[in-house]
Amino acid sequence: MSDPLERIAAALDRMSPAPLEAPDFAGADAFVWHVDPDRLVPVPKVNRIDMSLLLGIDRARDTLLENTRQFARGLPANNALLWGARGMGKSSLVKAVHAAVRAEGHPLKIVELQREDLTSVGRLLGLLRNDAARFVLFCDDLSFSHDDQHYKSLKAVLDGGIEGRPDNVVFYATSNRRHLMPRDMIENERSTAISPSEATEEKVSLSDRFGLWLGFHPCSQDEYLAMIRGYCDAYGVAIDDETLRAEAIEWQATRGARSGRVAWQYFTDLAGRQGVAL
Repeated sequence: MSDPLERIAAALDRMSPAPLEAPDFAGADAFVWHVDPDRLVPVPKVNRIDMSLLLGIDRARDTLLENTRQFARGLPANNALLWGARGMGKSSLVKAVHAAVRAEGHPLKIVELQREDLTSVGRLLGLLRNDAARFVLFCDDLSFSHDDQHYKSLKAVLDGGIEGRPDNVVFYATSNRRHLMPRDMIENERSTAISPSEATEEKVSLSDRFGLWLGFHPCSQDEYLAMIRGYCDAYGVAIDDETLRAEAIEWQATRGARSGRVAWQYFTDLAGRQGVAL
């Protein structure tokens, strides 16, 4: 029988594994963070479209692009919350801006973090903090439910904690909600608390920690049609304006919505019918 102390030491090793070795950040431009076990998985090819194809979001595009340029050059930059209508290119813009800044010669990295893994963000920041590269930490579709405590972990990314956010990390998040919390949750807290303002301050102040709020709103019909025409021109899909307009409007009617995502879905169907590979 082995020594009891050896068995205890082995059990402790299993409970507290050795710190994760820093990955080779030079091997890729994009990574996805996974837990159990902790690891950064390189992404050989990022799923994104060219920024020139993102129409109707000019102000948000220009603001986020300039903020990212500043950060990539080692200058002060803000965390950004891209909020608003679904399917209007929030996550596509983050990925397109990353590609555009890299094309300008800045060795910028992007790391995707899932909302469910926010509790591990301290360990992730520990890995990124010690590297010479600069990182956009990206969380897509960020929101919190009534009993969700993940938002407390997010404060470490923004500006909380003794160490604060590493100088080489900026945080970009997308959400359908401006304040990240359901409105009924905020109103319920306000109505039942002894001090209504204090009851909601912690939750509402989370979105206040983002220096940039970039709003995305439903597109007009003209913008919707222009998006599709842009896709057709970029990928060499030939269709006359009258047919495109009739089909695209019918497509949006069957979906009950009009957005950049719906425009891409129609274009995907159109390209498939014409035998054009994307």
